[in-house]
Amino acid sequence: MTPAVRSVLVVGAGVAGCAAAILLARAGVEVDVVEARPGTTDTGSGITLQGNALRVLRDLGAWPQVSAQGFAFDSLGLRAPDAHGTLLAEVPDVRTGGPDLPATLGMSRPALAGILLDLAAEAGAKVRLGVAATGLDQDADGVDVTFSDASTRRYDLVVGADGIRSWTRRTVGIDAEPEGTGMGIWRVSLPRPADVVRTDLTYGGPCHIAGYCPTGPDSVYAYLVEDVQDRSGLTPAEQVEVVRGLAAAYHGPWDALRESLSADTPVNYTRFETHLVEGPWHQGRVVLVGDAVHSCPPTIAQGAAQALEDSAVLADLLLGTSGWDEDVLVRYADRRRDRARQVVEASVQIGRWMLDRTPREQADVPGLLRRISSLVEVPA
Repeated sequence: MTPAVRSVLVVGAGVAGCAAAILLARAGVEVDVVEARPGTTDTGSGITLQGNALRVLRDLGAWPQVSAQGFAFDSLGLRAPDAHGTLLAEVPDVRTGGPDLPATLGMSRPALAGILLDLAAEAGAKVRLGVAATGLDQDADGVDVTFSDASTRRYDLVVGADGIRSWTRRTVGIDAEPEGTGMGIWRVSLPRPADVVRTDLTYGGPCHIAGYCPTGPDSVYAYLVEDVQDRSGLTPAEQVEVVRGLAAAYHGPWDALRESLSADTPVNYTRFETHLVEGPWHQGRVVLVGDAVHSCPPTIAQGAAQALEDSAVLADLLLGTSGWDEDVLVRYADRRRDRARQVVEASVQIGRWMLDRTPREQADVPGLLRRISSLVEVPA
């Protein structure tokens, strides 16, 4: 069978880009990956991976390394914003990746990025860090690409996996820009207290959510979600003091987490944003995956999972198609759009309920989460 594509450029070496590169290169496609950032391709503290994300990571061959470096668990804790951080409930979580995978796994974002980059290189993809695509010129037969190092090359297909502010999306004229949802999140990586063995969430107090997720035997990332505000003028030490002040209202394991903060603890502050490309997810021989085409706040921890599913579906269709037919990219978007839409809308809805202070009896969070779990249990 003549493959649909023989040469592919992946723009962006994050989760979605590396997943696409691994699957295509492993099947014999010549794959180049460029990433504008030098060194590690992912920063930040931790990442929460639900079972459907773990299912794709297993298919990529990453599960042995991910399970060794992460921290798996099968329940969610709910705590009160009281003087003791009282555990109100421990809720069994759904194993959306199947019975042989844990419901959830937390791990370091840079660790996951390193695992996927190594697998892409092992599969035969050529990865160049610190190199950006700067020009795309396509015709019916391929795409001529210019790079920041003045090199050029022609490809059968370009995959834009370059994140929420995608250069690729803008360059090909796909009009969709992220919008703020009204929330901001503080994240810090800290030593793991012995009693942090799963994600626990506290609703109420000065923050909408105070939570943490173990990311390894000795590490945890903690997060505090607030009404969005301009935090850009703070020094690193001032950022730590803001986190310390917000965390002062939360107890139980939060007491140990707060005590482990120091003046030089790296702090990450991000605004929640969302978008979904309503029209085509491609333009000619350029196609978008992951945050380049849809993004959502992390209220149900599905961002990475949806990005991984995009790349898995795109690779499946490309490798199962004989000869080039632009319809394969139409079928990719048609297969993914409704699922991504439901996840995006659910993620935004949970935040809206919190921002509006909707009474608990009117905000059916458990029902919404059950619906999304049922949705993603079915492989994409």
